[in-house]
Amino acid sequence: MRPQILVVSHGPHCLDGVTAAAAVARYFEPSADVTATFASNSEIDRTLRAVRPASGRDTELWVTDISWREPDTDAHLRALAADGVRVFWIDHHRTALERVRHGLVDVPFTDTVLSEEFAASRLVYEYLARRLSDEGRQHPRFTSFRPVVAMADDNDRWLHQIPGSRELGWVVRALGPDAYPDFVTLDERVTYTPKMAQARDRVGAEIARSFAVAERSRVERRIGDLTLVVAVCDGHPSEIGDAWGKKLSRAVFALYDAKSLSVSFRRSPDSDYDLSKLAQSLGGGGHAAAAGAELADLRSAFASIVADAVEKVIK
Repeated sequence: MRPQILVVSHGPHCLDGVTAAAAVARYFEPSADVTATFASNSEIDRTLRAVRPASGRDTELWVTDISWREPDTDAHLRALAADGVRVFWIDHHRTALERVRHGLVDVPFTDTVLSEEFAASRLVYEYLARRLSDEGRQHPRFTSFRPVVAMADDNDRWLHQIPGSRELGWVVRALGPDAYPDFVTLDERVTYTPKMAQARDRVGAEIARSFAVAERSRVERRIGDLTLVVAVCDGHPSEIGDAWGKKLSRAVFALYDAKSLSVSFRRSPDSDYDLSKLAQSLGGGGHAAAAGAELADLRSAFASIVADAVEKVIK
């Protein structure tokens, strides 16, 4: 019976999470059955607790580019491990590393890679590449995925030194769940599929519209030596944060994305404010320079504002 490889990764709108999952798939296919599931930070606990491997099969669970928070999730992963599932965890978010550092993760992993040095996709790829090397095996379909991983790492760490990495991130955000199947088949030239090319072409207009929405809703407040900038956008908060950060010194940006219904936190290049701690205090997570949180209460707050406006007219 073929082994089953279960992947739970951050996504489906995250280039890094989708690339990490695709790297695992390209390593194990076609000799194993690979199933990838994507989750946001608010969904990860229930997603992991829903993992139910088919009995009687050799099984591995790979959790990439994301972490969980609830003790019940630890308990479920321990139960899976007790049943013989080999559990791997590869992540680069500071919130995950700090949870481990404080002893808040209790799972008997087969192996982990927890490091802020690179994006999760690169950590996954290099881990599996070392495994190939140690086993003395050649796997062209896996090794040809290296350029995609390099672009995902470049984009996720905001280096933007590789041409096309930012656009590849746009495509994943635009396609969502439809991106992963195409990523599994990408060649070493990162040749876009027709679906990916169409997504790239329409993203430019979407970004322009989102900038317009953000500019009209922009609010600034001075807090100590920081400038807090809050706005609503219609997708692509990273592009807005990047552009605004080049024009404003020592700034923190909180951008409510109407598409994802979550808040993205970004900072100007000269700011050292730790956004991962800000996001964690609001139920989210991420990196020092880029993080996010759901803030579900905002949705009801927006609904209340609409209700008040409509009520005045009806009266």
